[in-house]
Amino acid sequence: MSTNNDSDYPLSEVPQGARKGLFSTSILLFGFTFFTATMFAGGKIGMAFDFTSLIWAAVIGNLLLGLYAAVLGLIACRSGLNSVLMGRFCFGETGSKLSDVLLGFTQIGWYAWGTATIAIVLVKILGLPQGLATALMVLFGFGFCITAFIGYKGLDMLSRVAVPAMMVLLGCSLWIATRDAGGMSALMAIEPKESMSLSVAITMVFGTFVSGATQATNWTRFAKSGRVAMLSSLLGFFIGNGLMIIAGAYGAIVYQQPDVVEVLVLQGLSMAAVVMLFLNLWTTQDNTIYNFAAAGCNLLRTERRKLVTVAGAGIGTLLAIAGMYEMLIPFLILLGSIIPPIGGVIMADFFYGHKGRYPKLADTQLPAFNWVGLGAYAIGAVCAYMSPWVAPIVGIGVAACAYILLSKVISPVPTSSINASGSVN
Repeated sequence: MSTNNDSDYPLSEVPQGARKGLFSTSILLFGFTFFTATMFAGGKIGMAFDFTSLIWAAVIGNLLLGLYAAVLGLIACRSGLNSVLMGRFCFGETGSKLSDVLLGFTQIGWYAWGTATIAIVLVKILGLPQGLATALMVLFGFGFCITAFIGYKGLDMLSRVAVPAMMVLLGCSLWIATRDAGGMSALMAIEPKESMSLSVAITMVFGTFVSGATQATNWTRFAKSGRVAMLSSLLGFFIGNGLMIIAGAYGAIVYQQPDVVEVLVLQGLSMAAVVMLFLNLWTTQDNTIYNFAAAGCNLLRTERRKLVTVAGAGIGTLLAIAGMYEMLIPFLILLGSIIPPIGGVIMADFFYGHKGRYPKLADTQLPAFNWVGLGAYAIGAVCAYMSPWVAPIVGIGVAACAYILLSKVISPVPTSSINASGSVN
């Protein structure tokens, strides 16, 4: 297979010479998980829990999310493949288009939401005419994709600047909130005004970024070692996503306001709110549209990643203009059902179906459909959607178990025909 000109390898394994260290991988994943929508979800949880219960919900939800991302990261590092390329093994050459469409859809949905959010908030905070919102959506819809257009190097450079800046701003906001609450003792005494079960809270924590964790393989496949891939995943999703949840909930407890931007305005940090929102969204938006491009390249079997990136930005902008901003909660519920089972099938296929070692993609002839993987995904998605418990975890567990059981029941069909064995370690 030919080497991709932009060195991001959209249709092949990442070679050892292109691998990155812990700092590069971690800072990029931190930038990815520093997402405004996660803070909004944290705000909703903060309205329903006291501080101690909030910490438990955040720790449990983000630890599960981090472990999920870490296992997929290990697979990505060992194989050099991202989730959509792994999908060829567990769903088949044609069947993998299912995961391409699902993962691409979720990422373009997030991109549309982020694009609409920055435009709407800027109009509100700066007192701009409402008619400018659409023009701003077009501006940011295409502007946010610049670093993704460059590729891994562009994402890395932006994250190195934006992540420290956001950490400082969040620290200031948390200090002001603690002061306004009257200290930690007063904060812990605040009673919640709304109610929510712990399982629903964990579902929100886990589900808010489970689609991102499933596609974090786009960067953990660049990791130098399995240790780097797993540790950077835990840092990004347990620590990074956890900070976003706690920061959003912290402000909601103190000010009884789930909107993190409104909280920053109440704290007198209006301009800082604009800066944080811009950096926060940009570091996630470029990663999101990069994910879309990865899925699109596999779907279309093209290495023209940059063209797919710009096309995705156009689709996301149109969805933003169409009203994606109002669809966040229904979108999150949908993601919690349809995305996690993909990760469950990938893990079962790699560790059970391929004994922890994929053959090289270029040397492999795959069947059009892997019915074991497709069936396991369908079972996991239905169970997740109908589950009264933590839907994403149910989806992952059921899909993985269903894959193993179906592989024993269905007549064995070779998942690959290997001409030259081996994988990227």
